[in-house]
Amino acid sequence: MSTKEIYLTKEGYDELKKELELLKHEKRPEIIEALKEARALGDLSENAEYDSARNQQAVVEGRIRELEAILEKAIIVQDVKTDEVSIGNKVKIEYMENGDIETYTIVGNKEADPFNNKISNESPIAKAILGLSVGDIATVESQNGKYNVKIIEIM
Repeated sequence: MSTKEIYLTKEGYDELKKELELLKHEKRPEIIEALKEARALGDLSENAEYDSARNQQAVVEGRIRELEAILEKAIIVQDVKTDEVSIGNKVKIEYMENGDIETYTIVGNKEADPFNNKISNESPIAKAILGLSVGDIATVESQNGKYNVKIIEIM
């Protein structure tokens, strides 16, 4: 994992912590039990249950290591101000070209979920509006070209 800063909201941190606890205290013991049962079946060279359990173990252990590294390096965003856009804010913006209005929550990249309008601070829109205030207009440079957005509200 890189040494790049990892920003998380308190909610995002808590969700990752919960996932880590689930993996360590429920999934890991389940897999260990599955491995024991598969070993008891005998010949491991042609044992599909054993191979499956080993693959699951590798995935779970990898995710545990990843979550531990993220949580160790996480910078928890708290006491978010609403005078300018920053990580942790909800921001209502207007797309100037068509008048569409969207509300996004600016989060760190580990917490981004575009389907729920949680966008990474590294996304083109967030990069363009970070540090701006209500009424400001920003030019967003994306893969599809440039467009302008106006900040309507910061929450």
